[in-house]
Amino acid sequence: MLGRVDTFREAEAGGSRSVRDMVAGYSIEVLPRTAAKIDDFGSLLPAGTRVYIANVEGTDFDDMIRTAQRLRGDGFEVMPHLPARLIRGKSEFETMLARYRDEADVSAALLIGGGVAKPVGDYGDTMQLLETGLFDRYGFKRLHIAGHPEGNPDIDRDGTTRRVDEALLWKQSFSERTDAEMAIVTQFIFDADPLIRWADRLRDMGVGLPIHAGIAGPAKLQTLIKFAVTCGVGPSVKVLKRRARDLSKLLLPYEPTDVLTDLERKLGDRTDSPIEQVHFFPLGGIKSCVEWAAKQ
Repeated sequence: MLGRVDTFREAEAGGSRSVRDMVAGYSIEVLPRTAAKIDDFGSLLPAGTRVYIANVEGTDFDDMIRTAQRLRGDGFEVMPHLPARLIRGKSEFETMLARYRDEADVSAALLIGGGVAKPVGDYGDTMQLLETGLFDRYGFKRLHIAGHPEGNPDIDRDGTTRRVDEALLWKQSFSERTDAEMAIVTQFIFDADPLIRWADRLRDMGVGLPIHAGIAGPAKLQTLIKFAVTCGVGPSVKVLKRRARDLSKLLLPYEPTDVLTDLERKLGDRTDSPIEQVHFFPLGGIKSCVEWAAKQ
């Protein structure tokens, strides 16, 4: 990313990290339908920004390709979502990778489960995608995986973290035998403490992948609560509920200033934390998120 992450690391090493340093080099995601409403990404986003393209159930793959082509043409690093449980089989998977490479010059992807309980095809999890060997075959140089600092009840229904921990250990092992760079991108959080505890626990387990902290961009409080409940965000929801009880803040848009300030303060001058950068979920709109980030 043209040294943008290095700015964060230099500030970290010097012990003078600020919210501005943490926001610098952020990544952000868009849906094809929301990207279509943006007239000019080049004048909106910082040069070289990594843009994830979300692929939710019902998204037309041609729209994914067109969005990737447009963003790459504007000079951005493109990282489409690859949802394992929405891919019908190896032939379709191989076609997707080939089209991303050949039609949109894409060599990076975020691997996710897919948000549906029952797979539509042969793949039930992202490890099965990795095991195909197709990412290396098609020259994908960067692979990101999802992380859940507050647990994932869809995977560990007994309330533990056993299965997600085992999956992360497997992916750590895979990262050591692939040529692709790998990192973990977390679900959005509203409280720094669960993220820091989770990152430290992963390090102690032997998972050394860099972590990109998922942060919700500015949005109406009601919108965030709806997304948080839908996505299964746990302990962080209490932060939103406390804010909802404060009548002076109820009608004001939520901004991620507090959570990033707290994260910055608690990381302090630590150099052992794998938390590397910020990834924005622009739940209140990409324009308002980018404008907020630019003011920091």
